[in-house]
Amino acid sequence: MLSFDEFDRQFPTDEACKAYIVAKRWPNGVRCPRCGHSFGNRVYALKKPFTWTCCNVECGGRKGYRFSVTSGTIFQDTKVSLRIWFKIGYLMLTAKKGISSLQVRRVIFGEDSGTDWRTAWYICHRWRCAMRGDAFPLEGEVEADETFIGGKDANRHWDKKSAQRRKADPRGPLDEKIGYGKVEVLGAIQRKGNVVAKVVGGMDAPTLASFVRQTVSDDVTLLATDENPAYRYVSRKLSARHEVVQHGRSEYVRGNVHTNNIENFWSLLKRGVVGTFHNVSKDYLPLYLNEFSFRHNNRQNPDAFGEMVTTCSH
Repeated sequence: MLSFDEFDRQFPTDEACKAYIVAKRWPNGVRCPRCGHSFGNRVYALKKPFTWTCCNVECGGRKGYRFSVTSGTIFQDTKVSLRIWFKIGYLMLTAKKGISSLQVRRVIFGEDSGTDWRTAWYICHRWRCAMRGDAFPLEGEVEADETFIGGKDANRHWDKKSAQRRKADPRGPLDEKIGYGKVEVLGAIQRKGNVVAKVVGGMDAPTLASFVRQTVSDDVTLLATDENPAYRYVSRKLSARHEVVQHGRSEYVRGNVHTNNIENFWSLLKRGVVGTFHNVSKDYLPLYLNEFSFRHNNRQNPDAFGEMVTTCSH
């Protein structure tokens, strides 16, 4: 990963940022984002730098479709300098527990700049949308686990406590261990490899089984989980060796059977939510999972920022 000084020297102007986007987005030459035809195949460069027109039939023929380097990307129609976008993306990528939009505003724009914090918030979320990429199917030794994201019931305002909420919604869960009002998240991690995390609508056996089938390869040598009985349903649908650690009996490691890696990821995610963002709504939680997963999966990638720019197109 580049130091901030090296990063600043590499992207001194918006033109340098645009040239970098071109190199990462179209490594084999410019292509029309609408029809996919390559440069020279009725795709022509215009006098204005980093703009082209496509005159293929799919794009209107002679009238053509005009596009730029930012068309169809998270930067499209932005009025903010691309240098600012790049700096914010760099800060998000290098902050192990994330960086809040308020902190971004203070660091990038300054307290007295007059820039609304919503600008920083919008840019951060656009980057989180770009921090995607299928890291599955996972292979080798894999751990699967579930967690709940949300504050403690005792710390909530009186009208948001579980007792009050149940009066309004009697169908809500009664078991405090489930976590009334919390968001269910499933995760799987390949040891010394990638992690996949997803917001789900429940923790029933079919949901867990569907998640495992999507994320875990048939070639795994071990699937390690806790004693959640729903995973028994998973083991019937998976040909891999399935081992369980009995946390309820204070068993956490048995040979190579444990869920410590995925629990470490949950711990980092929750420390980010509590210590950095303070509050994350259910609607935006998938984007934060994108961010933490992408950062984990590219922790040893020297071109992690380039990988993030590569995925910035819609």
